Amino acid sequence: MLQIIILAAGKGTRMRSNTPKVLHTLAAKPFVQRVLDRATDLGAASTYIVTGHGAEQVEQALANSGAAFVAQTEQLGTGHAVQQVLPHIQPEASVLILYGDVPLTKTETLSNLLMLVSSESMGLLTVNLAEPSGYGRILRDANEQVTAIVEQKDAGLEQLAIQEVNTGVMAVKGKHLLAWLPQLSNSNAQGEYYLTDIIAMACAAGIEVKTAQPRSEAEVMGVNDRIQQAQLERIYQREQAEALLTAGVTLLDPARFDCRGTLTAGSDCVIDINCIFEGDVTLGNNVTIGANCSIKNAKIGDNTDIKANTIIEDSTIAGGSDIGPFARLRPGTELALGAKIGNFVETKKVHIGAGSKVNHLSYVGDAVVGKGVNIGAGTITCNYDGVNKHQTTIEDDVFVGSNTALVAPVTVAKGSTIGAGSTVTQSSKDHQLVVARAKQRNIDNWRRPVKNPPSKK
Repeated sequence: MLQIIILAAGKGTRMRSNTPKVLHTLAAKPFVQRVLDRATDLGAASTYIVTGHGAEQVEQALANSGAAFVAQTEQLGTGHAVQQVLPHIQPEASVLILYGDVPLTKTETLSNLLMLVSSESMGLLTVNLAEPSGYGRILRDANEQVTAIVEQKDAGLEQLAIQEVNTGVMAVKGKHLLAWLPQLSNSNAQGEYYLTDIIAMACAAGIEVKTAQPRSEAEVMGVNDRIQQAQLERIYQREQAEALLTAGVTLLDPARFDCRGTLTAGSDCVIDINCIFEGDVTLGNNVTIGANCSIKNAKIGDNTDIKANTIIEDSTIAGGSDIGPFARLRPGTELALGAKIGNFVETKKVHIGAGSKVNHLSYVGDAVVGKGVNIGAGTITCNYDGVNKHQTTIEDDVFVGSNTALVAPVTVAKGSTIGAGSTVTQSSKDHQLVVARAKQRNIDNWRRPVKNPPSKK
């Protein structure tokens, strides 16, 4: 049985924000949510989040997480924080203690740590740092067995030279925590109850302290200010970029790439600079994405070309489509095979059939567009009457002339042609020519207005 405790009570003063530190984000997801994801990966039977500063905001943000919340009304140290969970700790459980502002620890690392836990041993995650200032140092005896952790402010000169440091992450049997946590003292330079003091208690009780280390320092880096947040963001994004490169995706500049969700790509995909992917995005084979695109929750089929500065959200695009530049596909857009959406076109809640084209400067929303349709520049579907939305239906092989307004609800029947500049308010029949515009008047001897001379005051 696994129980996980996540410490999330800190204020995060150096973030200079009214938002609790653990709710700040890395790749668009709160730090603490990334830690909760690891709890899910590990199959925790129960997860407890210790809250303090901004507790209401934290609990509201994580209300659907399945975790239980335990309040730390006074911030008296990490040991004090874990003490708040004592009533919930099961003696035979393995208890893993994590931190809500350490978002990049990998599941594999924590699994390795948990393997060290038994009735005769506990696990401690350590890391070797070239510059260990600020961290608690790991003390070992002549046999290299861990004997204690000494905090920076309590360490002597010889101890300060130690490069192996405590990450704060540990795993221990519940029965041991139940025995040791009530014994903690605040007789130290900080006047706090240090969780790390249980290491000396473990040694005194004959419980071996076994250590594990992460593959990289980044896994155990916490976030205390905006600079560290930015550093971790770049580390995370570089990892995402390298994973895609390894999978065969071409990133024209991996340093200018952001994945804030999940990106799955087929073979021979090419992604230009400054593209942002959010939510769940799937690319087929031979997909090309131009510079400065933003794509969120989209499925994009094979051989699709998305040109620069295009925005796509909650949309499905079949293969062979051509989109952009400067197009915006809003939620509910569905493009069939070989559809084309050109520059400065906006779509929303629309199905556009195979081979149909909306080439430029148009808005098509709340509409069903058939196959082989050509929609000219400046066309709009007038779908909103000020209260309700209405649907426009454009059947197969329709030609819509430029600068046309289709006032919904309306149906343009199969094979119809709409003359440029028309305002269409009535449905057509198959293969009709529809012209709906004011009669032109040519006036002779027209004199243009002239500018009045400035008044004299």
